[in-house]
Amino acid sequence: MKRIAVILAVLLLFTGCRKIGDDGKKEYEDSTDIITTHQSTEPVTEADTEPVIDETNDGVVSILMAGDVLLHDKVAASGKMDDGTYNYDHMFANVKDEIERADLALVNQEVILGGRELGLTGYPSFNGAFEVGDSLVASGFDVVLHATNHALDKGKKGLLSCISFWEENYPHIPYLGIADTQSKADEIYVTEKEGIKIAILNYTYGTNGIPLPSDMPYCVNLLTSSRVNDIKADIAEAKQKADFVIVAPHWGTEYVLYADSNQKYWTDLFFECGVDLVIGTHPHVVQPVEMITDGQHEMLVYYSIGNYINATAQTGAGIANRMLGVLADVTITDMGDDVKITDYGIIPIVAHVKSGPGGCTVYKLSDYTQTLARENEIIYSDSSFSLKYMQDLAKKVFGELYTD
Repeated sequence: MKRIAVILAVLLLFTGCRKIGDDGKKEYEDSTDIITTHQSTEPVTEADTEPVIDETNDGVVSILMAGDVLLHDKVAASGKMDDGTYNYDHMFANVKDEIERADLALVNQEVILGGRELGLTGYPSFNGAFEVGDSLVASGFDVVLHATNHALDKGKKGLLSCISFWEENYPHIPYLGIADTQSKADEIYVTEKEGIKIAILNYTYGTNGIPLPSDMPYCVNLLTSSRVNDIKADIAEAKQKADFVIVAPHWGTEYVLYADSNQKYWTDLFFECGVDLVIGTHPHVVQPVEMITDGQHEMLVYYSIGNYINATAQTGAGIANRMLGVLADVTITDMGDDVKITDYGIIPIVAHVKSGPGGCTVYKLSDYTQTLARENEIIYSDSSFSLKYMQDLAKKVFGELYTD
């Protein structure tokens, strides 16, 4: 984890335990606790001069985001249990501790969750089971991002089915990037954690050439040149309503390990508009992290955090690159006059492919072993895949931000 200069001093002031519910899981309600102080008139003793740790952790928020939950055929099939029921908890079991420790955990749900009634399908026109959504929630994710190029793979019917699933089953879980009404599409999502108001915006470059329904031109939040003024207005409104603004764009060129010119264009625009954090998805491989500053404003950019999980059926050199992803790991702190990023880094992960119920899952790279690497069926698609390949790729893309 790369430390910014002020982190040690900030953590001494604010570090503590975040709020946990009776069941040991994160509470979804926003924190509204108010901490007050007063000056004592009692004589100061030596004991009174000892540092006091604020256990509320007020003013410090940890943010985590997972990349593309990509339901290729083998991943989708891994959710069908021997008794015929569906469950996808295994996809998150090995990183659940990281998800749950975050005050705010986001995930890019790459494919629409239209439900099994519409038929589960993989590449190129995806549809996922509602049970994937159940597992996202059970694993501790707080916000689900749906603005992707696959949002309309099952047309208007699939999109509305997905929206109904979230609203009927998990009304407390915000889903962003898709909407069934204009008013919902116009909403700027803001959550409050530890006294900090955080806005999150989610856009996609397109929908694989599938046109937006004529009666629902607002149903997918697009990141296109024709919407530049709308996007600027969104950011301006977000800055008015929140202390910290996150943009999660679905952008870039697939399978390329660096940011392209279009990503740079939008990065410049986001910076000029005062965005604080950008976490990108879509390329299906990882791309570098960059802190941009002009001496007055700072913006952290994760150009691509890669796939969270996938099991591509394609073969050839470079396929192994798709198995490395990262969890974006960011800490923000209320500095009094501004909210700053005081810590950031990556948690590298490896998508593990194995046939059968519960076979497809994800491991932290630090927990991955030679034995697991040899068992990963992606090796039949790209024989160069190995534990060392994953470690070397992390070093190549992230440099000093990656540590073994």
